[in-house]
Amino acid sequence: MSRLRQRALLAGCVLTALLAAAGLFVTDHGINPHVWLIVLTMAFLGLLAALDPWLRRRHNAELSTDEHLDAACRALATGLQAQWNEEVHSRGLTEPDLLDLHWTAAELDVSAEPAAPPGRSDAVVSAFQRQVNRRMVILGEAGTGKSTVAMLLTCGLLDRYDGGMVPVLLPLSTWDPAVEDIRTWLSRRLYEDHPALRNTELYGSYAGDLLIEQHRVLPVLDGFDDIPAHQRADALARISKAFGVTRPLVLTSRTTEFAQAVHLAGPVPGADVVELAPLDLDEVAAYLRASADSRGAARWEPVFIHLREEPDGRLADALSTPLTMWLASMVYADSEAEPTELLDRGRFPDARAVSDHLCDELVSRAFGNRAFAHHARASQVWPRDRARRWLEFLAHEMRDRGIRELAWWELRRSVGRTWLAVLGALVLGAIGGFGVGWLMAYSITPSLAPVTGLVAGIGVGAAALSAAQERKTKPRLGIWRSLLLVPGVLGLAAGLVFGALYGLSAGLVVGLGLAVAVALRFALSSATELSQASSPQWTMARDRIAVWTGSLVLAVVFGSAAALVFGPGQTGMVGLGLASGLMLGFALAVLHLRWWWFTVARIWLALRGKLPWELMVFLEDSRKLGVLCRAGACYQFRHGLVQDRLAEHETTTRSAGQVLRSPFSARAASER
Repeated sequence: MSRLRQRALLAGCVLTALLAAAGLFVTDHGINPHVWLIVLTMAFLGLLAALDPWLRRRHNAELSTDEHLDAACRALATGLQAQWNEEVHSRGLTEPDLLDLHWTAAELDVSAEPAAPPGRSDAVVSAFQRQVNRRMVILGEAGTGKSTVAMLLTCGLLDRYDGGMVPVLLPLSTWDPAVEDIRTWLSRRLYEDHPALRNTELYGSYAGDLLIEQHRVLPVLDGFDDIPAHQRADALARISKAFGVTRPLVLTSRTTEFAQAVHLAGPVPGADVVELAPLDLDEVAAYLRASADSRGAARWEPVFIHLREEPDGRLADALSTPLTMWLASMVYADSEAEPTELLDRGRFPDARAVSDHLCDELVSRAFGNRAFAHHARASQVWPRDRARRWLEFLAHEMRDRGIRELAWWELRRSVGRTWLAVLGALVLGAIGGFGVGWLMAYSITPSLAPVTGLVAGIGVGAAALSAAQERKTKPRLGIWRSLLLVPGVLGLAAGLVFGALYGLSAGLVVGLGLAVAVALRFALSSATELSQASSPQWTMARDRIAVWTGSLVLAVVFGSAAALVFGPGQTGMVGLGLASGLMLGFALAVLHLRWWWFTVARIWLALRGKLPWELMVFLEDSRKLGVLCRAGACYQFRHGLVQDRLAEHETTTRSAGQVLRSPFSARAASER
C-alpha cells in the first residue's frame, strides 16, 4: 500500500488497541463494555475496508502497466542515487586529489569490435555514452580499480538520470549459472535489495520481473572472475545471449579470466573492451605525498628514490595498482609505521608479499588504535586480536560460499540449518508456552496451566520449525491480498473461542486484538520506501519495528482480556496479562522475520567466540575504519584481496589447531 495509507493503518491499529484497553477501565462511568467493544470493532473493520487494496482496486493483481513501471524506475533511481553517492563519499572518491584512473584498448584479442579509444575515470560516463551500443567490458588485474570505475559510472548515470534505463550495480559472485538464468538472478536481486518492488498498489504485480524483461534496467555486473572457473565460459555465453547487441551492458573482470572465457564462448558482441593501465610512478609518488603530512612525506622519500632506480622492480609492480597504493597510504599514515621497511627484499621478495603485508597491516592498524578510531568516528575501540579473528571467520565463511557480499540475513548459513531451526524453535516455544502457562496459572482453571502452556509451546515451536525453512517469496494475488478478509476471519475465529469460554467481552477483546495484530503485520510487511536508500541498518530496522509493534499490541490484548476475566480492579492480573501477552506476541511476531533467525545465529556464534555480541556495530565500525565497505543492504570487504588474505589466515589457524590437537602429531613433536 502507499505510504499515506500505511501510516493511516498503523495509526488506526495503535489507536484501536489503546481505546479497547481504555474503555474497559471507564465502565464505572456508565459505559457498557459490550457496546463499547462492538462499536470499536465495527469502526476498525470500517477502517480496514476503507484502506483495503483488494476492495479498493480490484485490478491490483494485474501485471504492472507502463505507468507503474515508469514510477518504479523513477523511485528506484532516486534510492540508488542516494545509496551509491553516500558510498562514493564514504570511500573518499569525491576528494579533489582523487587519483584519476585511465584505460586503453585491451591488448589481448578478446573483442570483435574495433579498438576502443583510451579514456579516464573522471570522464567514464561520457566515454560510455559515446559508445554506439553502450556496452563496455572493463578489464584489469586485481586492485586496478575495476569496481571503482563501475561505481563511478553507476553514480554518474544516476546523477544524469532523466528517464529510461536505471543502472543497477551488482556483484556476479552471487550468481550460479548452473542454477539460475541471468535474468532470473537479476530480478531476484532486485526484490531482495528493494522489497518495495512487491508493492502491488504502487507498481502492480511482477514489477521487478518486468523491469528486466522490458529492458528498463541497465545491468552493471561487477566481478566476472568471481564466478567459478569451470562455469565462466557458460556464464559469458548466457550473458551475451540474455543481453543482445542492442542492450546496454557493463561487465568487469580480471584480464586473464575473461580472455579464457572468450576463447571458449566467444567475445561479448558489440562491446568496447578496455583495460585499466598500471599507475605511473610519478602519480604514485604524488598521491602518497598528498596523503601524508610533511614528516610522513619525508619518510617516503627513500621509497621514491628506489622506485626511480628500479621502475620495473617488485616494489614498483606492487604500488602500481590503486588498491596497494591506497593500502600503503593508510598503513603508513602515522609516525608509528616506517614505509622504508618495504625496501627489505628478504621480507618482501615479490609484489604479492608486499600486497599481503599491506592487507595484514590494514586490519592491525584499523583496530586497537584509539586515535585512529576517534578520527574515523568509530563507536568504540575494538580489541585488535579479536577483531582480526572475527573478520577472518567472516571472510572464511564468505569464501566457502563463493560470495563477496555479507548480507546480515545470510548469517544463518554459518550455523547448520537443522541446528538453527532447533535452537530457534526451542527458544520461541519456551517463551510462548511460558507466557500462556503463566497467565493460566492464575485463571479460573489453574489446573490446566501446565497442559495449556505445554500445548502452546509445542504449537509455537512447530510453527517456528516450519518458518525456519527458507522459501522463495512470491507475490500474493487476489483475495489473499485483502486487508479486510484475513484479519476479520482470524479475529472472528479467536473471538468465538474466547467468547464461549469467558464471555462476550473477552471474545470481543481477543478477536479485535488478533485482527489488529494481523492488520499490523500486513502494514509493516508492505515496504513503501522504494526511493529510500537501502542499507543494512534500514532493512534490519523494518524487521525490528514489526517485532515490537506486534508484541505490544498482543500485550495490550491479553492485558485487556485479563481485566475482563478477573475484573479491572485487580491490577496485578492486568499486569500479568500484559507480560504474558508480550511474551506470546513476541514469539508469534518473529516467526517469519529474518531478524529473529539472524539473532539466533548471532548469539550462538558469539557464545562460541566466532563473532562479537554487537555484530552490526562492529561491521559498521569496520566500514568506518576502512576494512569493509557497503553495497546497498550488504557489506563487502574493501577489496577481494583483503577478504582472501583474511580467509587464508583463518584456514591456516584451523589447520594449526587440528595439528596441535592430534595425539599423533603431539607424539611426533615430542620425539623430535
